[in-house]
Amino acid sequence: VCDSDTVLDPACTIEMLKVLEEDPEVGGVGGDVQILNKYDSWISFLSSVRYWMAFNVERACQSYFGCVQCISGPLGMYRNSLLQQFLEPWYHQTFLGSKCSFGDDRHLTNRVLSFGYKTKFTARSQCQTETPTQYLRWLNQQTRWSKSYFREWLYNALWFHKHSLWMTYESVVTGFFPFFLVATVIHLFYRGRLWNILLFLLTVQLVGMVKATYACFLRGRLVMIFMSLYSLLYMSSLLPAKIFALLTINKAGWGTSGRKKIVVNLIGAVPVTVWAAILLGGVVYTIYCEVQEPFSETEKALLIAGTILYACYWLILLVLYLAIVAKRCNKREE
Repeated sequence: VCDSDTVLDPACTIEMLKVLEEDPEVGGVGGDVQILNKYDSWISFLSSVRYWMAFNVERACQSYFGCVQCISGPLGMYRNSLLQQFLEPWYHQTFLGSKCSFGDDRHLTNRVLSFGYKTKFTARSQCQTETPTQYLRWLNQQTRWSKSYFREWLYNALWFHKHSLWMTYESVVTGFFPFFLVATVIHLFYRGRLWNILLFLLTVQLVGMVKATYACFLRGRLVMIFMSLYSLLYMSSLLPAKIFALLTINKAGWGTSGRKKIVVNLIGAVPVTVWAAILLGGVVYTIYCEVQEPFSETEKALLIAGTILYACYWLILLVLYLAIVAKRCNKREE
């Protein structure tokens, strides 16, 4: 199984077949999906480092427990005898009375898991696929994927008892995490203390740096340090997109892939705009509260030190990006 915009590695099918032959309890296996056009823009580049983490760390971990929750559409292999048992209901899947038009790869994986079969990942099987190079198209893609994630989460929960406890743990954490994070952010931004906002921003980038540093050592490439930038992209764009996806989960009339379309669907910008307005309101409210009473010397020192540290982080990452990535993007355009 592969998407139409996928470039397959010559050995990918052999490697996936090995996994299926080694264990009869494995019903499906996916491979390492890489970005073909990663140097076309900054958004495609960040997607490429995120893809590496998603497949070589997250799916690899799920594979250890035999419960990869999504064998990605660009590259996957399934047992034909198993497929024949649910091919029709999979193809005609409906949700809340509407026919499902996206997320078929995740539902196909869920069907395999529902029969009690394991799902695996192998990094030896590789392919390359295109990703959106414009921000709004990328945002629409992520919103579409989030819709299918929440829809399939409900279906996946029915089969927790058939698989490792890890699948239950990871599903619950990843499913509820965005909502706890939204509540936490709003709480911090409206507490009336600048230090709370600054500490939150520093914490987000610190967590991002820890993950990025780990990825650098794991992959052996400095370019993975830019994974830390994805933290900001998640907080500013993906988080509101996930909430919006849940609220419009039964709407399938927009957000399709459409990479070649000239007109970009602007509705994807709605949740980001609303989220930005909420955060800006919190900043304004905080500034208003802070000017009511002067800062103590300790507070001033902490705010100045934190601001300098945060600014230095972005300055260093910007210099590295211009030195390592931007040149390649410019060469690609030429």
